[in-house]
Amino acid sequence: MPVVEYRTRRAAVRFVTGIVAFTRVSVRDLPVLADIGIYAHEIGQRQPLILTVTLEVERIEEDRIDATTDYRLIAAAAEALGETRIALIEVFAYRLASYCLELPGVRSAEVTIDKPRALAAGMASVTTLLRRDPADQIREADGGSNIVSIERGN
Repeated sequence: MPVVEYRTRRAAVRFVTGIVAFTRVSVRDLPVLADIGIYAHEIGQRQPLILTVTLEVERIEEDRIDATTDYRLIAAAAEALGETRIALIEVFAYRLASYCLELPGVRSAEVTIDKPRALAAGMASVTTLLRRDPADQIREADGGSNIVSIERGN
């Protein structure tokens, strides 16, 4: 298996390539009242949405809340968006996913929104997935200037 070694001014890290470690943090079935919709009868009327947010975050190694993403931040952001006039659930999902992607350590954000009252029968739903560019993750992890060399071996 190929081995990659990262040398920084502080440490050298070796790991087997091909193994990607991450954690999924989720908030499921979160009810949010939102000023959402495109029709005249929907405008100004808060409607129920059911949100599921799944974040792919850096591997969690320490047993501390500040080592991961706090679920309360996700819920608070969803509640705040619910108070903003947004016409489309697609836009709501994109804005929430964008917010989540800015949280420390988040690699990807997937937001699913169900709008129970959109159809007489069935459920309207949308899912948005945003991912960071892997090159951005490497630049962020090392601050852009600490890597001295990257060696690839067999």
